[in-house]
Amino acid sequence: MWEMAKSSVGRFFEGTLFADPPKAYSQMAIGIGATAALVVLLGLIGAPLWLAGLCGGVAGGALQPYLFKNLRYR
Repeated sequence: MWEMAKSSVGRFFEGTLFADPPKAYSQMAIGIGATAALVVLLGLIGAPLWLAGLCGGVAGGALQPYLFKNLRYR
């Protein structure tokens, strides 16, 4: 299991993990942007930082499978 994770991380940083890297990076950017926007919005309306971070993390984590469902790996 450790070797598989290490191999995947290595291939990610080499740029050979995804068949279409620009699409994968744009999907990651969408997820990061949505998470950051939610954290900032919750912070602006007065939510405690820990709650804003928790809600943003849960929402961003829940969004990732939807964003990555059509990605192809090598």
